[in-house]
Amino acid sequence: MTAGCNAGRALPVMLPLPEALRRPAAPPPIRLSLSHGIALAGFVMLTALAADAAGVAAPRAGVLAVLVRWSPLLLRGFGFNILISFMSMAIGTIVGAFLGLGLVSLRRAVRTIAWALTQFFRNAPWLVLLFFMIYMLPFQIQIGPVSLSLPDWVKAVIGLALPVMANVSEIVRGGVQSIHPGQWEAAESLGFTRTQQLWQIVLPQCVKRMIPPWMNLYAILTMATTLASIVGVNEIVTLASQVQAAEGGRTDLLAPLYGYVLLLFFIYSYPIARLTQRLERRYAVRI
Repeated sequence: MTAGCNAGRALPVMLPLPEALRRPAAPPPIRLSLSHGIALAGFVMLTALAADAAGVAAPRAGVLAVLVRWSPLLLRGFGFNILISFMSMAIGTIVGAFLGLGLVSLRRAVRTIAWALTQFFRNAPWLVLLFFMIYMLPFQIQIGPVSLSLPDWVKAVIGLALPVMANVSEIVRGGVQSIHPGQWEAAESLGFTRTQQLWQIVLPQCVKRMIPPWMNLYAILTMATTLASIVGVNEIVTLASQVQAAEGGRTDLLAPLYGYVLLLFFIYSYPIARLTQRLERRYAVRI
């Protein structure tokens, strides 16, 4: 009797939670936009005009005139930053790619060594690695009759390439593991060796997925090249301090001068950031 009554009456059912309550709301990511560059350029202009207005009675050149006069030197220093970033990224990418392949190796010893190197250099402070390279590497290497000098900027390139290597290793590992296991199984069923599976089937598919984080890493590396100024490399930050010293140590040059340096980095990094966002949307892995 009771079963018949329950059968004729609908039991209460708990409805699923709304999507907004099912997963915690994450703050929207901060994206680099053109408005940031306009605001930065406006900051440089306002600080320069404010400095000129405050020192109108002093017989000295205006802040904008100083920036224009020293721009060739600063741009040459900025080009040195870009050169350091190119070389560090090239070395770190080549070595990190092989290190990342070691992380997915079938041999346990290879995976262990690759994992230890990746974790060490990925978590080590970049500035500490720079100082380590400056004081550990000799100033000159003798290879038979050939003598090779190692200036500070070469040591800085090596020091910055080490954390890049570790991060590229993680990018390669993540890209390889993002490929569905069915791809490996299908290739194995067709008689492909492990090396052939990796180089002919898996890597061609995951390279496009690795490009966005690789470009993001390059943008971070470009900003980090300013650390080379601490170890004596004549890049743009070092030259900016020399410009201020050449102008008599004027404190009114601090904000517009370093704001100008920041604006140069923005102009260079903004197209990279926009292209990275487009590639992220295009090659996003949809589960």
